[in-house]
Amino acid sequence: MKREDIIGNEEIRKYLEECIQQNKISQSYLFVGTEGIGKLLIAKQFAKRILCFDSQKDEEEKCKSCHCFEGGNHPDYLLVNEHGQTIKIEQIREITSKIIQQPIISQKKVYIINDCDKMTKEAQNCFLKTLEEPPQFAVIILISSNENAILTTIKSRCMTIKFKNIANELLQKYAIEQLEYNTVTENLLQSFQGSIGKAIEQKNNQEKFEKIENIIHNFATKDVIYIMNEAKILYDKENIDKILEYMMISMYAKKDENPNYIKCIDKISDCLARLKRNCNFDMCLDTLFFEMSEILQNA
Repeated sequence: MKREDIIGNEEIRKYLEECIQQNKISQSYLFVGTEGIGKLLIAKQFAKRILCFDSQKDEEEKCKSCHCFEGGNHPDYLLVNEHGQTIKIEQIREITSKIIQQPIISQKKVYIINDCDKMTKEAQNCFLKTLEEPPQFAVIILISSNENAILTTIKSRCMTIKFKNIANELLQKYAIEQLEYNTVTENLLQSFQGSIGKAIEQKNNQEKFEKIENIIHNFATKDVIYIMNEAKILYDKENIDKILEYMMISMYAKKDENPNYIKCIDKISDCLARLKRNCNFDMCLDTLFFEMSEILQNA
């Protein structure tokens, strides 16, 4: 992954590169921001640059450290919890025992803990000692999408870098050119929430989102039987949260045309609450579409 392949947060990337060039690298960082905006990608790129034998060289020139990093076998680098699972105290104890060992091929060691907010309280407390007195050669990068779940004592020992959501123009360009979206409506952009991760995740539901737009457009003119038949594609248990969330976004976008769309949003919220209580799935959705049809056709 080259620096130019990473989208957004240019100021942060420039700042981190200057830290390397000026040899002013902190020992503990906390990268904070919305899930899926590239925090982990930037952390990996930063780690690669820290470990590089010659940070002044052109990025195309690869040293032994860079080759090891790209090959996934760098002995002085560790990525913990890449897929965002709960981090238990046993994992943290293993990290603290390894981090004190001298680097093998680079001058430093870099440890990245992804979704560090998923550390149990015991794990966080265990990690405090390492953050208080890290080895001089160690650089620790914590990554979080939920800063409130991290102990204040941990945050106080890190340099916090707050990432911004990716601009809609960049997201739209990326979605069309890289993810091969057919079109990217304003509602679809809103559903991305400034996150490339969300855009990637939503790709599989593009057909359903287009259907939602059509159904909402037809609510005021088509009878409820037609609406129900059209809506059958939306009866998808695995993705229902995303589907109903997108329906809310689309309804809210039309609130100025008709305030009754806000009433429909309330009905969607009620449906979500019933589904979380494990009420009958089909019945919940049937009721939702009947109620929304009634609200909009009797406006």
